[in-house]
Amino acid sequence: MTTIPRYAVFGNPIHHSKSPVLHQAFAKQTGESIAYTAELVDINEFSSAADQFFNQGGLGLNITVPFKIDALHYADTLTDRAKKAGAVNTLIKKNNGIEGDNTDGAGFIYDVTQNLQWTLTNKRILVLGAGGAVRGILDPLLQTKPQKIVIANRTVAKAQRLIEDINTTPETILSACHYSDINDTFDMIINGTSASLHGDLPALPNTTISNNSSCYDMMYGEKPTVFMQWAVQCGAEKVADGLGMLVCQGAESFYQWRGIKPKTQSVIDQLRLTL
Repeated sequence: MTTIPRYAVFGNPIHHSKSPVLHQAFAKQTGESIAYTAELVDINEFSSAADQFFNQGGLGLNITVPFKIDALHYADTLTDRAKKAGAVNTLIKKNNGIEGDNTDGAGFIYDVTQNLQWTLTNKRILVLGAGGAVRGILDPLLQTKPQKIVIANRTVAKAQRLIEDINTTPETILSACHYSDINDTFDMIINGTSASLHGDLPALPNTTISNNSSCYDMMYGEKPTVFMQWAVQCGAEKVADGLGMLVCQGAESFYQWRGIKPKTQSVIDQLRLTL
């Protein structure tokens, strides 16, 4: 009897996870046969739950809050992008143990450059926030060769630490400031804070946006986020939410597990209907 390859997502809470829908769609599209479940893991039980999963034949895990740091410490080896992100959202069973990866940045870049067809090279980019979400995308963003990236945060020291952790480029490209000190117009603004989930918005001057600006919220919801609404009111040319990033980081995980890269746009459209 053939055993169906097993994958899962670990989180707490987990009931809201879209990952089972994503991976079932990817499997159907690529003709792969997999079993994929969402698993609620007790806060202090990550290692034992992961041990049990892999010991029982599981081949890969997606990791969501609050376990991305637990997964970083759990992995036997780490990819370069997991090291730079300082967090793991994908675990892969290999011959030499469990490898930790981070697909968030790759998912973000793929959604922006391939699905949305936005250009990042030589652009002036403003990133809002300096938490884990921003840390995951910063190095891949640098690889696209933007003109400059400004990280704005309520605590400037936190943004500065992030730059020091990640920066392998000339000082002129990356800088940090407080929200209130933003005094430039940007080609692209990325909201990496979770403020949208609470209906909030960092206090930004309207002059931050021009009629050529593209604005991307890493959060998503049933309706356009507060950040997206603000961007439209300020005259932004293009706006998007993070649903595409969610699907594309999942597709990258699927590729790491199965060696096949699924197409993402149709799955984004499918998932949009379920919000």
